[in-house]
Amino acid sequence: MAQDLILHHFDLSPFAEKIRLILGCKAAHWRSVKIPMLMPKPDVVALTGGYRRTPTLQIGADIWCDSALIARVLDQRLAGPVLHPDEVPLAPVLAQWADWSLFWSVIDFVSQPACIEYRFGHLSQEERAAIAADRTPFRASVPRLTAADAGANLNQYLASLQAQLAAGQDFLLGPITIADFSVAQCLWHLRRGGPPAQALVAPYTRLLQWHERVLAFGHGSSEEMPSADAIAIAAQAQGHEPTSFFAEVGVALGQPIAVAATDYGMEPSEGVLVGLGPSEVVLSRTDARAGTVHVHFPRAGFRMMPSGA
Repeated sequence: MAQDLILHHFDLSPFAEKIRLILGCKAAHWRSVKIPMLMPKPDVVALTGGYRRTPTLQIGADIWCDSALIARVLDQRLAGPVLHPDEVPLAPVLAQWADWSLFWSVIDFVSQPACIEYRFGHLSQEERAAIAADRTPFRASVPRLTAADAGANLNQYLASLQAQLAAGQDFLLGPITIADFSVAQCLWHLRRGGPPAQALVAPYTRLLQWHERVLAFGHGSSEEMPSADAIAIAAQAQGHEPTSFFAEVGVALGQPIAVAATDYGMEPSEGVLVGLGPSEVVLSRTDARAGTVHVHFPRAGFRMMPSGA
């Protein structure tokens, strides 16, 4: 029997929205584990060993981190449109640009006081302070833009994306690709930013029509699952996904290593190296509750280092 897809996420996460839309595009059925927006996240860390970014994908006792890698796993496993088609080799490149340059311009634009008040006005000062205390170190390595500079960036970016659609195609690069979902999650977050954000996007009518097409995929069908049940599934799973090993200088199978992101949210996960390839690093680690899990990271955007370094 095929194992369930279990997505660990929270509602307001843009990168989780990217994956939820892909699940909708693929007409997938999945299990939904809602996780905290802020640390501590003990059930997440039980599965990942330290990695805290959202979302993660669980299948049995295998955990995939980072939305770019999760998207590839879903593309390989699920029916529906191929989102990384060989004939559109720039799709992942545009997706990567959206996941970084477009995303952080959106984040800094919607961090202006008027947007913050619209998004979080219902929260107490203590709750707002908790969000700031969690997010400030989380993105400490990312330079901050003023709202004016972020808005200037966004006007250029949105104009270019709208021009890309001028030929009348339904999606950015012709067929639906991963690029559509990476851009869509950024616009999803931006459009939730209140009057300043709504005014910014309003002139880009063709782009907004494209965005509505992507949002129309929905999220597939899902069932809520308590995080304790997901941990129990990992503990009871039999075996793991097959892995391969392509030798790199100074790296050996069975070596204790740590893996961490190189851009932001750089908390390391430690374990034993059990898989390595051009696009993936896989650690094996044992947790008192989750048992032995294999944690998968992208090779690009992550670094390997000796455990404890």
